[in-house]
Formats: sequence, structure tokens, C-alpha cells
Amino acid sequence: MYGIADLDNCYVSCERLFRPDLEGVPCVVLSNNDGCVVARSNEAKALGIKAGVPYYQLAELFPDTKIAVFSSNYELYGELTSRVVSIIRQEVPAYFRYSIDECFLYLDGMEQIDLKLWGEQLHKKVRQYVGMPISIGLAPNKTLAKMASHFAKKYQGYRHCCMIDTDERRQKALKLYPIEDVWGIGRRYAARLQSMGVKTAYDFASHHGDWVKATFYNINIMRTWQELNGLDVVPNEELAKKKSICTSRSFSGMIADLPTLRTHVANYASRCAEKLRAQGTVAAIVGVFLHTNAFREDLAQYWNFQETRLVTPSSSTITIVEAATDVLRRIYRPGYQYKKAGVIVMGIGPDSPIQQDLFDINAEQFQKLRRLDAVVDRINRMQGSETIVLGAQQYTRRDGRGKADVFANAIKHDFRSKNPTTRWTDIIKLK
Repeated sequence: MYGIADLDNCYVSCERLFRPDLEGVPCVVLSNNDGCVVARSNEAKALGIKAGVPYYQLAELFPDTKIAVFSSNYELYGELTSRVVSIIRQEVPAYFRYSIDECFLYLDGMEQIDLKLWGEQLHKKVRQYVGMPISIGLAPNKTLAKMASHFAKKYQGYRHCCMIDTDERRQKALKLYPIEDVWGIGRRYAARLQSMGVKTAYDFASHHGDWVKATFYNINIMRTWQELNGLDVVPNEELAKKKSICTSRSFSGMIADLPTLRTHVANYASRCAEKLRAQGTVAAIVGVFLHTNAFREDLAQYWNFQETRLVTPSSSTITIVEAATDVLRRIYRPGYQYKKAGVIVMGIGPDSPIQQDLFDINAEQFQKLRRLDAVVDRINRMQGSETIVLGAQQYTRRDGRGKADVFANAIKHDFRSKNPTTRWTDIIKLK
């Protein structure tokens, strides 16, 4: 049996944890630079607030409604969800963290216990220890487990845990599940299936396997069809496999000068390096893309992407930042107003053993950078993210008198909450 533990309205639940006064109040969390809605409470969904609606339209669409608005605070979300994962780790033989708010659970050896009751108790434990609501889906394969978690979240009668363990329950669930919500069916494939009269997961699963092969020529679609029919075919290792890592942002305004762009790219490259180290991998290729605002037809347009190969695969912040800024210098063109940039690391492999270049004279330097990154990561974990950063990651702003003000983050987040669990400056004070 497999399970999936899925935090309910994760970002909103994190914000509400320290704001109990917002229970029952419509809440939304915005994207980077406070652009559009990316997370909604159940109350916000009931109002009709759609994911992706621009923030500035909320006041126009809901003029007489109190809506609590938050900027994205990934430091807070990452820390709180890690607490949930630490509880899950104690309860299951093995697990895989699929995203910030989801974990696949491998329940081998737990067949002798009442799994439905176990799932309900796991929900209660997470709620008691962390204060976060979580839903658990249980099934013979991962696709059906994802489906079960949806029902656990939607229907209160399941008491936060739904189990699809018989063929009768499987078929009933398939008939109730829209094809566009099936894990593994993307938006384009869903539209194509709907045009063929396939409206539910049951409609798709009822087709013959030969029809699926002849129509889509896609191994992942075929695996989804097999899992909907009760087989267990999605390999565990494919969930964890990342062929690339990308960090990118749209700027809050337009940027034309290279120094400011270089600082943004340095921050994105640093984040990619942190992600590599967190999963115990290194990258062999560093790429950078840069483009203007395609919606501003009154401005000159430019887009470019280039990459460079590292002599020795690395997860060092200094190495990857240097490579990314070198690529940026190659693709930067003056005279344009840029809207977005990003860093992509590719050629990802395990961090041990690493095949070093025969003529690389910096083997000792390589080990020094590893030790340096380990120390910086430990300090940032204890004192809060970006407590220590590279000089290249800092933005310099000057006031009207020419006085310099150095700060680490230029992303717009006017409604960002504090981080009481990771920063001493934000610790809660009781009167």
C-alpha cells in the first residue's frame, strides 16, 4: 500500500497558524512580487476567487469583502512543513517528499494494522503537534493514493483519511473524479481527452490499452491508465529524479543595467546551489536566461539563453554564482528593459563520488568550498535564511544624498508576515 500526506491549503494554513483571528476569514497568498493569487483558503474559494487572479483586481471584484492578503513567505512555509515531515518520518517505514506540502508514504510491513484508523490518528498528531491540517490518501498505487487524498480533503465524512482498497471503491472513485484532476494528466492532454468525450477518470480507464498507446505514444500517460486500472507501475526512483533545477523571478519593475541584473542572477544561482546540496547532488552545467516584457509591444524585445559546462561538477555557491554571472555577461545586451531572468542547473548527479578533471589543479580549493558551504548552510539554518550571503547577492540602493543602503532581497513583498520560528528578530512577544 501507498499513502500520500497532503497539507490542506498549505500556504494559507501556515499564515493562519500565528493568526487564529483569521479562522473563517477569506485568505489569499500572492506570488513573487505580489503579482497574483497562488493560494486560497476555502472561504476565498467559496467567494469565487480564482487562482492566478491579479492582486490589483481583488478590490475591484470584491469591494465590500474583507480579504486577508499575504506575500509569499517561503522561509516560513519551508520550516513549518519540515516539522510536519519530521512527524511523518517517525510514523512510516519510508517516505518521499514530493513537494513542499506533499509526501508519498511507503507502507510496506504495515498490512496488519488498521490503516484507515492509522491515517486518522496521523492527522490528529500533526494537528496537535504543529497545528497544520493534513489529509491522507491510501491506495495500492500512487495515482489512486493521490485521488484518495482529494476525497479525504473534500468530504468531512472521511475524517481526513480516505482509503481506496477494493475494486468497488476504485471504480466509484474513478466515476467521481474529473479527468483534468488526475495525477499525470496535464492540461493539454486533459483538453484533448475531453474533446474525445473522456470526462472522468473512469471514462479514460475504461478505454482499451491499445487505444491509449495508439492515441498518445506517451509512456507516462500509459502508466497513468494502468494505475487507474489498479496496477502499480510508476517507479519510485522516477519521483526523486530531477534532471534540472530552475530558479527564476519576474522583476517588480523593469531593469536595464547589468549590475542590478547580475545581483538578481547571483541570488538565483545561490538558491540553485542550496537546492543541489539539500538533495546531495552536484551539477555539471549552469545556464542563464534573460528576456524583456513580451506584453510591452511599445518596447524593443530581446530573449536569450546560454549555458556553460563546469570543469568539475559542483554544488558550491561560489562556483555556480561565478559561472552564472559569466553567462549573464555574454547574453546581456544594453538598451533593453528586462522583465525576467533565471538560472538553470543541469547535468545533475550524486555528490559522491565526483569525477574530477585530470588537469584540474584546484582539487584542494574544491574541498575548501565544500567545507565553507557546509558552515554557511548551518548558520543560515540556525539564524534564518540569508543571514550569510555572498557580496554579489546584495543590492545597493542610493538615496537622494548619495548614501548607500545595502540589502539582500529586492523582491516586492508588501504583505509578508514575520518568521517567528526561524528569526530571533521575529520571535513572538507576549504581553
